Amino acid sequence: MPMIFGFGEHRRQLLESEVERIRAELPTLGIERAYLIGDFAKGLVKPTTGLEFLVVHNTDAPYISRADFFTSHILPRAGCTWYVYTAKEFETLSSQDGPVARAMNYGEEIYAA
Repeated sequence: MPMIFGFGEHRRQLLESEVERIRAELPTLGIERAYLIGDFAKGLVKPTTGLEFLVVHNTDAPYISRADFFTSHILPRAGCTWYVYTAKEFETLSSQDGPVARAMNYGEEIYAA
C-alpha cells in the first residue's frame, strides 16, 4: 500500500478551511451559539476525522431532524455531524455527559449571537 506523505497536514488544512467557511455562514441561520467539538477540536487529525458541531438553535423541529436544516443550508464539503439543541435543552444537559458536556469541557465556541 502506498504511503501518502503530508496527508495529515492536507486534511488539517481542509478541515480548518471548512470550519472558517461554516463559521461565516452561521450568522445567517438564526442560531444563538455554535461550538466545534470532537477529535478536530482536540487537535486530532486522521484520514477519517470529520467535523462535529454543537449548535444552540431555538426550533420546534424534532431532535432527530434538526441536523438536516444545517446540512441542507451549509452543504458541508467534509464529513460533518450536527448536534442541535434548544437553549433550554442546552442548559439542562450542560451538567450531563454527552455532546453538551464536551462543548463545555473542550469545545471551541465558534459563534455567539
